[in-house]
Amino acid sequence: MYASTALEMEEASWIKQEEMMRDSDLWDDPTKSNDILVKLANSAKVVDSLKDLRYKVEEAQLIKQLTEMNAIGYGLYKQAYDAAVDVGNILDQYEISKLLKGPFDMAGACLVIKAGPAGIYPKPWAEQLLQMYLGWAKRQGYEGRVVDRYQIKNEGIDSATIEFEFECAYGHLLGEKGVHHLIRGYPNESSQLETSSATVDVIPLFLENARDFEIDSADLIISSPSTHGKQKKQIECTVCIQHVPTGICVQSSGERSRFANKMKALNRLKAKLEVIAIEQGVDSINSIVKNKILNMWEEETRRYVSHPYKLVHDVKTGIEMTDLNTVLDGNIEPFVAAHINTRE
Repeated sequence: MYASTALEMEEASWIKQEEMMRDSDLWDDPTKSNDILVKLANSAKVVDSLKDLRYKVEEAQLIKQLTEMNAIGYGLYKQAYDAAVDVGNILDQYEISKLLKGPFDMAGACLVIKAGPAGIYPKPWAEQLLQMYLGWAKRQGYEGRVVDRYQIKNEGIDSATIEFEFECAYGHLLGEKGVHHLIRGYPNESSQLETSSATVDVIPLFLENARDFEIDSADLIISSPSTHGKQKKQIECTVCIQHVPTGICVQSSGERSRFANKMKALNRLKAKLEVIAIEQGVDSINSIVKNKILNMWEEETRRYVSHPYKLVHDVKTGIEMTDLNTVLDGNIEPFVAAHINTRE
């Protein structure tokens, strides 16, 4: 019943979007027409998913009837179970998608991991977080592309950047932003704990159009990073951009040319500044107040305890999971869903 009702609602929304496309005045405004096209495409995808959901519900109901008639074998039992699991997953995804209402929630995501300055294992810990997010994407049926990676020989990573080029990645991953702590004790010193930390930043990755505003070149410092421990070719192409008024720095090294890295870094900077402007409630990036920009190290997101017991505690939502290894393999969807459900 729920699937049919949801399908009717989404089909009505789809029809409404199509009717708006017939408005002759719409095409005089490129921005408005593009927004309608995006909404129409999104409505079509949701309708297709709900039609698939309705089919699976009907399939499960048919198998249930056959069960009551004792006309079913193990193969059909397995088919019914798989259909039920699929129904649950599609419903969960649909319900979560209805909560993604932020201005950039439909965008892809650029996720930046940086090892902390202290602790014994910050760089290996940053590497584990990198693998965790790649595992999460795989579990969702997608792939994350590592576009920047600064490897420290035999020590893990100093920093890495992953691009998730699929819709709603930003909306799903926004709650991951902040500090992630790995906490472990020593077997022979029960009172001593070692904490390794890394920050995770999440920036919108716009899949269709680049941002259409310009940043005054006088406000930018463009340079290359120092060469310690990094390959010469990577350094020659790497571009760092600092936005002087805010102090925000971004960099890109994953493209083949310095120019391409410059454009990617600039787009990343624009996206980050737009997010900050919205967080501060100002009309433009020129109105951003530098001393009100969130310090990433002051926003604790999650604690991962590996010894003397295993526990993953999400600070923002209170959600806890005891299977640390599964979480580090990418099973962070309970945290992702909790963040979305608690978002204002």
